[in-house]
Amino acid sequence: MASPVETQMKILGLFRHAKSDWGDARARDFDRPLNARGRQGAPIMGRHISAYLAQRGLQWDRILASPAVRAAETIELAAQGAGLEAGRSLAVNWDRRIYLASSASLLDVLREQDDSVGAIMMVGHNPGLEDLIFDLVPDDGSSPLRDVVEAKFPTATFAVLEIDVDHWVDVRENGARLVHLMRPRDLDPALGPERF
Repeated sequence: MASPVETQMKILGLFRHAKSDWGDARARDFDRPLNARGRQGAPIMGRHISAYLAQRGLQWDRILASPAVRAAETIELAAQGAGLEAGRSLAVNWDRRIYLASSASLLDVLREQDDSVGAIMMVGHNPGLEDLIFDLVPDDGSSPLRDVVEAKFPTATFAVLEIDVDHWVDVRENGARLVHLMRPRDLDPALGPERF
């Protein structure tokens, strides 16, 4: 009898852009920069992501990102917080399809990735990112972190999913585990919800 084939695991990191500025009503949505809270939160999250990877001996094989200004600034500041320089030691694959994408569109992007890539970080927007979590992680009561996402997936939140597939094309709904979730407020209470 043949022994079962062991499935390799893919790692998917999801990083929502940091808080953006709505001050200029004339600015195109695509061009909105980060506001002061966003510029404060992104480096803190970058340090956390770097520490998370180091503790687990992981690295991103590919970073896929929305080219919107707020996503690009989030990556730049997070990389600085992690001690990296965007564009040099951090290669980013900018993909316009990620900008304001639905979960279905994000899944399409993932499914076309090369199988030699084991760990992907996707930097983008809501509601697409949180909807992707809802689509990939079963709603069966087994994931307390999924319940947290259902309450809110704030700006600059970082999530990690494990997917038991050999090929990205095989990523399916309800086929992932949400193994890590960190919000800026978890690292610095001053970055929690604004009180009025």
